Amino acid sequence: MGIFRVNYRKQTDEQLVRLMGKGDERAFDEVYQRYGSKLAYYFTRKLKHDKEKGEDFMHDLFAKLIDRPELFDPSRSFKTWIYSVANNMCINEYKKMAVRSNTNNGISSDLQVAGNNQPIEEQLNEKNFSSDLEKAMYKLEDKHREVFVMRHIDGLSVKEVAEIMDINEGTVKSRLFYATKKIAGALQMYNPINEE
Repeated sequence: MGIFRVNYRKQTDEQLVRLMGKGDERAFDEVYQRYGSKLAYYFTRKLKHDKEKGEDFMHDLFAKLIDRPELFDPSRSFKTWIYSVANNMCINEYKKMAVRSNTNNGISSDLQVAGNNQPIEEQLNEKNFSSDLEKAMYKLEDKHREVFVMRHIDGLSVKEVAEIMDINEGTVKSRLFYATKKIAGALQMYNPINEE
């Protein structure tokens, strides 16, 4: 019959999005496979480690992509474009969270007292470190926190961060330097050199 079969795995992200624009569901499946879990993790990390919310945001983002694949700017890399959209979704959520501003007191309910090989003191230390890191990050200005999270928590390159935030690489590096210096100062009690 001479029907041309597309090898979806060999297509670039950008080619897949073009196919999605023509209603190709398998192209969407491939994009979802490539980015679904990465974006869910990205959202979870940025949204106070709320896994359920991270999954919801990831699904919302893909729903937008299905509804309106034409929103993708083909002059950009799909990877940096989709992370830019995700980043903007998080910024909007931060604004809502700042209004609601909920606080947690006491020991976290997800600490496991029994059935874990790790001593409770180590679990508490890890929880304290995570909590103190989060507090230190939220004391940063938004522009410094954003680059720190994208570079050190989400593992994006300086170049990718620059593209996502639409700033030059030098600006990313200076913001990273500032953020890292502030966070290192706030967390110096966790530096083993400081221990007797």
